[in-house]
Amino acid sequence: MRARTVLPAVLAAALLTVTGCGADGGSGSGSGGDAGAAPSKASSPAQPPAPSEGGESGAAGAEVPEALKFTATTVDGKPFDGRTLAGKPTVLWFWAPWCPKCKAQAAETAKVAATYVGKVNVVGVAGLDKNAAMKDFVSDTKTGAFPHLSDENGDVWKRFEVTEQSRYVILDKDGKTVYEGVLPGGDGLAEKVAGLTG
Repeated sequence: MRARTVLPAVLAAALLTVTGCGADGGSGSGSGGDAGAAPSKASSPAQPPAPSEGGESGAAGAEVPEALKFTATTVDGKPFDGRTLAGKPTVLWFWAPWCPKCKAQAAETAKVAATYVGKVNVVGVAGLDKNAAMKDFVSDTKTGAFPHLSDENGDVWKRFEVTEQSRYVILDKDGKTVYEGVLPGGDGLAEKVAGLTG
């Protein structure tokens, strides 16, 4: 009887492992893997569903790629729907409140967000701590001009296969990962984003 309950769990774990193996594990080569397409539990039944009926579309009617089909809550407690990011390049900045490297990236990330407002989405994804510390980080680093997700459970981190803080995942307008890695102090972020805006 025990084998019947263990076997399906083992098969499911093996399938998830094989699915995740195709991703570029952080090369930063610019070619990127399909890291955003990993299955996730980031959606929560308490969050609103996508606003569209029939074919899914995001901002300006753009088709929503699988990577952006998630919901979350901001550090300010507001609902956030990843579908709204569709149709524009997106910078996802994964940070932790206690991380000095993340604090060093804050000014450059905020500068890029301000420079490309309306053309590129910039979203902070906070993890590895409690929401109160995340709010303090946003206030201390003066990065409140763009949204920050409170990902205490790590659901968005898992979706994009991020395993450590101070990482950027950059998606093109179609939701394909074009860069995943660390940019110390945010150096090089502006150039990578400029290359996506033509």
